[in-house]
Amino acid sequence: MSNAFSLTAPILISALCLYGLFRGVDIYAALCRGAAKGLEVIRDMLPALICLFPALWLFRETVLASLLTELLSPVFDSMGIPPETGLIMLLRPLSGSAALSEASSLIAQYGADSLIGRTAAVMIGSSETSFYVIAVYFSAAGVKNSRWAVPAALAADMACFLSSAWVCRIMWG
Repeated sequence: MSNAFSLTAPILISALCLYGLFRGVDIYAALCRGAAKGLEVIRDMLPALICLFPALWLFRETVLASLLTELLSPVFDSMGIPPETGLIMLLRPLSGSAALSEASSLIAQYGADSLIGRTAAVMIGSSETSFYVIAVYFSAAGVKNSRWAVPAALAADMACFLSSAWVCRIMWG
């Protein structure tokens, strides 16, 4: 079965090249145009990424993250969210790898079958890195005003976090 899946990309690329040949498309020129467009997208995304990654590093490495988690713990607890997962909720909209690292340490500390470990895993699986996605895709598309995208994305993340905690509490709490 894995051999069939490993052939998917070469078969797809070959089929697209054959289709282009039958349609009379200069495949090499099309690939070059696509590569040039890709470089333009990278050029447009670079400033957003240069700002996002150091800000994320500063947030994670300073006391701000732990201070915010500590301050918000009573709020999380009152909503049925394990307070230990607070840092995941703060990091996930910014960085998937930082949130995954935090979830991994929670799972190592509390166990994969604990309510905290399961809640962390479901939170990671059901939410998105909203600010990263907005920064990358909006800059690639040339969108200057995100308007309601950020509040909508954060509301969706909060809905994911709440429902993750509630479902885990119902199933394993």
